[in-house]
Amino acid sequence: MPTTFHPDLLRASLAPLAARQPLSTQALDYQRFYGLPGNGWLGRFEVAGFELVGQVWMAPNPVATLFLLHGYYDHMGLYRHVIEWALGQGFVVIACDLPGHGLSSGARASIESFAVYQQVLDALFEQAQGLGLPQPWHLCGQSTGGAIAVDHLLHAGPRSPVSGEVILLAPLVRPRAWHWSKLSYRVLRHFVDGIERRFSDNSNDPTFLPFLQADPLQPRRLATTWVGALVDWIKRIEAAPRSMRRPLIVQGEADGTVDWRYNLDVLKAKFAEPQVLMLPEARHHLANELPAIRARYFAFIGQRLG
Repeated sequence: MPTTFHPDLLRASLAPLAARQPLSTQALDYQRFYGLPGNGWLGRFEVAGFELVGQVWMAPNPVATLFLLHGYYDHMGLYRHVIEWALGQGFVVIACDLPGHGLSSGARASIESFAVYQQVLDALFEQAQGLGLPQPWHLCGQSTGGAIAVDHLLHAGPRSPVSGEVILLAPLVRPRAWHWSKLSYRVLRHFVDGIERRFSDNSNDPTFLPFLQADPLQPRRLATTWVGALVDWIKRIEAAPRSMRRPLIVQGEADGTVDWRYNLDVLKAKFAEPQVLMLPEARHHLANELPAIRARYFAFIGQRLG
């Protein structure tokens, strides 16, 4: 499917997110390309020297708000199934492309420190506050987005504005084969700033991988700076105090991207009895799994949000 939007031109054409700018022709083309709902708007906001693009989708007579955090290499355009489900629950959905991802500025798929991601999340909370988005506020993160949510819960404590549930889809603590990855990073960082990305078959949906490979917003390299930031972040999480929050965790047992057994052990130690749904056949990108798999975890989440 050919693209009819230009990411830089689209970002430059946007007003601040708080302005609720009607969708332009470029924005409509972007939403059509990714199959996103059209009942909302896009806009810009600045964080830590980055110009980020956020998006809000409005349910009629909304009863709550869902903050949605995407994974590494991802962007908002890949989350239509989660967005449609949340709108069906009567939620407003607010999301943004992380620095270096999607429509946002920054070196592709790179970050100097995961602390920047916390600044992004805090800024997204500020945007929602300014827009008067309804309470309770729920937080959902896939993979690296889950890592951002975990960091927030462990360190924000009672200051967190998330009064509802926290949903972690295949959350990252450390990736699969982490010891080898860390060794490779320590050698390669002195010679290269990135390595060519290998696209993995991370969903049982046979149409998803070809779509990713053709997606114009997909980064093509793994940045060594991001891996270095992850090294430091893992130490921070492992040293964090325990939280009494009870996040909802959905994890596929066929996930070949994260070290999910280790990750679950860490999360069970860090949180007070997290509620975990294991999906034996599910792979990593739960937001784009087969409809039957999505239905199972949406039912699990919906029962706990009710």
